[in-house]
This record gives sequence, structure tokens and C-alpha cells, in this order.
Amino acid sequence: MKKKASLTIIFITIFIDLMGFGILIPILPTFASKSLGISDFGIGAIVAVFSLMQFFFNPMLGNLSDRLGRRPIILVTQLLTAASYIMFSFSNSFMILFLSRMLAGLGGSNIGVAQAYIADITTKEERAKGMGMIGAAFGLGFVFGPIIGALLSKYGYHVAGFASAAFSFTAFIFALFMLPESNFKKESTAKRRLKIFDAAYTKKILTHPEIGLLIILFFIIVFSMANIYGTFAILGYKVYHFSDQQNGMLFGIVGIVSAIIQGGLMRYLSNKFNDRSLILTGTILMTLGLGFIPYGINFSGVSMVISVLAIGTGILQPTIPGMISKVSPEDEQGSILGINQSFSALARVLGPLWGGFSYDFIGYQFPFLTGAFFTIVTFLLSYYFLKSERLVEV
Repeated sequence: MKKKASLTIIFITIFIDLMGFGILIPILPTFASKSLGISDFGIGAIVAVFSLMQFFFNPMLGNLSDRLGRRPIILVTQLLTAASYIMFSFSNSFMILFLSRMLAGLGGSNIGVAQAYIADITTKEERAKGMGMIGAAFGLGFVFGPIIGALLSKYGYHVAGFASAAFSFTAFIFALFMLPESNFKKESTAKRRLKIFDAAYTKKILTHPEIGLLIILFFIIVFSMANIYGTFAILGYKVYHFSDQQNGMLFGIVGIVSAIIQGGLMRYLSNKFNDRSLILTGTILMTLGLGFIPYGINFSGVSMVISVLAIGTGILQPTIPGMISKVSPEDEQGSILGINQSFSALARVLGPLWGGFSYDFIGYQFPFLTGAFFTIVTFLLSYYFLKSERLVEV
């Protein structure tokens, strides 16, 4: 009962924090362009630096959480996130906005720590559905956050920034009083030198047969999805002639379906099917969803296609980190899950770059077809090399 309560508390903590994230992300490019006159390239740099910071700092914060505990890292990063949103509200130049997103990326480098927290309080059989709680928090944050952001931005972009900061600070206060520590094995953690990016340790993890394969699979999945981050709305606007409201509804559909899958159905699916079967099913659905987005014909067709995509990603996003956690030593959960999140952040940098390039210079279908192609690669790698019964700890 105590562990179930802790799972609920970490879900609420992440959800409140991500509400602030969801408020700001949709209005960030508009603010940069309209209010500050920043170029498209500059906006791309501002968006990319967030994930780049996560690439470098996710492993370090995961390592710190193995040494010091999950709770203090979660608390500090929430304060950093709140501070970044306040800086956003006072941004009057490219440099200040850029620094605010750097700070937000550092604060947002706590997802691996949150996953390690869930690994601490769940059994291996419950791991996938536990990880699904984070995905559900993301989904719900992206449903409600943009709605709140759109309403508040009418009163000024700085108001939306202060609201985001308020949500993150509320999450900090909630966690401060309600979130218990989950890592009671800090004394057994290997005493590796603390680095921003430990190349030697990362190489060791990536060369482990099972963990390395799973991290590569997750990287490809995130890269495939990240191809459409900057191009999906443009496709809707330029090719399908959707309104801003229709594009917003499509993003809302993705968030709702993802939240339903990860927050509810994963409990049933993880009990009914093994992890390998879930990954194979998820990659098939994701391939179909990505591949048919440019051929959805109209709003109803695109809605059905992205629902299939959301089901696929909703299955994959908790399952693969859950598998990584299962085969990782108990005293290195934060470090290894941090490395996984680090490479997924790198995928979120590379995906939009290729997606934007291929959309502009090859054809509007190519970001989506690229994602579908690499998801097929993931299916084949999983089918031929991923054997659940062979998974062993480091």
C-alpha cells in the first residue's frame, strides 16, 4: 500500500510539473518570433538547446540520484525549472531566452531520476505499467498545458511564463512535503567519478548486449517520432489546410490516447503479454501511423492515423525503459536510465533537424516516411535480437 501511495505521489508531482512545461512549449516559437524578432534558425537553436542540455546532464543527475537519493535531485531540478520559466518571462533578447531554455533543459534532466524512483518502488513484473505513469503524466500535461497557455498568452507571454513557474513551484512544494525517498541503497553505489558526461561508463553500458540494444532501440524510436515534431503542424497547415484549432485538436488527440494507453491499458497489457511482444506490436502500429500521416486525406483520416501512432508510442515509451530497468543493477538504476534519457534527448535534437531538412528539400512526405522506415528497423532488430528469456543483469 505504501509503494502504491508513492507511485501516486510521483505521478502527481510529475504531472503538475509538466503542466508548466505544456503551457510554455506551444507558445515559445511564437513569442521568439513575434515579440523578439528572432530568426527561424535562432528559434531552432533555442528549441534544440533544451534537449542538448538533457543529453549532457541526464546521466550525471541519474548518477547523483544513485549516490544521494532520488528525492533531493527531483526537488532541486523542479526549482531550476521554475527559475527558468521566470527568466523566460523577463526575456527581452535572444541570449536571455537561450539561457532560460538551457536552464530549463538542466531542470528537465530529471526524467531518468523519476524513472529510477519508479524502479525503486515497483517489482520487475510491475515495471512497465509503473513507467507508463510517467508517460501518462506527459500526455495529460500536453493536453491541459497548451490549453492553459493559449488562454494566458492573450494577457501577455510573460503571464504564461509566470503560470508555468507557479506550476513547477507547486510541484516542488507538493514533493517537499509528500514525496518520500525511494533509494535506500545509496551506500552500495559504485563510487565512480562524477562527470557531466562519463564517456567510459557510457561505453560500458552501450556495449552490454541487452542494455545497449535496448538503449539503441529507444533512441531509434524517439528519433523516428522527433522527425515530425516541427513538421506535423506545418503539414496540417500547408498540405491539409487545417486551422490552428484543428492542429491543436490533433495534438490533444495524441495526448489523450497516449495517456489512456500508458496510464490505464498498460496495466492490462503488461500482465497479458511479454515485453518483446509489446515492442513488436508497438513498432508495427507506430510504423503504420507515421507512414500514413501524409496520406490521411482529411481531418478524420489524419485523426485515425495519429491515434494508431499514439497507441504504438504509448506502448513503446514505458515498455523499453521498463526492460532497461529490469536488467540494470539496483544500485545503478538512475545512472543507466539517465544514459537512456540522454540518448533519447540526442534523438530529439537530430530528429527535428532531419525532419525540417527533408521536408524543405526532399518532400513533405519524407519526415514521416523516414520515421516509418526507422521504426521498421526497430521491429527487425527486436524480432531477431531481442530475446526476453536471455535478458540478464550487468
